[in-house]
Amino acid sequence: MHYDQSWMGYGWIGGLQAGLIAAVVGALLFLLFRWRTREAWSHGAQMGWAYVLGVALAGSGDLADLFYFNYARLQSVQLLRAKLAEVHDPDGLGTRVLCELAGVAVGIALAWMASQWTTRRK
Repeated sequence: MHYDQSWMGYGWIGGLQAGLIAAVVGALLFLLFRWRTREAWSHGAQMGWAYVLGVALAGSGDLADLFYFNYARLQSVQLLRAKLAEVHDPDGLGTRVLCELAGVAVGIALAWMASQWTTRRK
């Protein structure tokens, strides 16, 4: 799902911004799964489903663009220019995808540590 990326920076700055958004999405999804499936699922299942859905929500647009530019048959230079014009920072696309994948994992890890800390504190 593409969200408005016009305000984002370029290169590593844009990647870190996308990674921060992905970390928030991952943390919220993990906490949602933790709240809804506390007794039924293990921590691994909660983390796994939160990661899959977090990547689908936060990074699917950039992943789809990365996949398209690597495997699609672009028949003309005009088509390539038209497709590249739709992408924010095509040079930093791989960096953004990497930061989104890592951001979801970091967000889930931080949410898990916070939930464990609150559980032990009680």
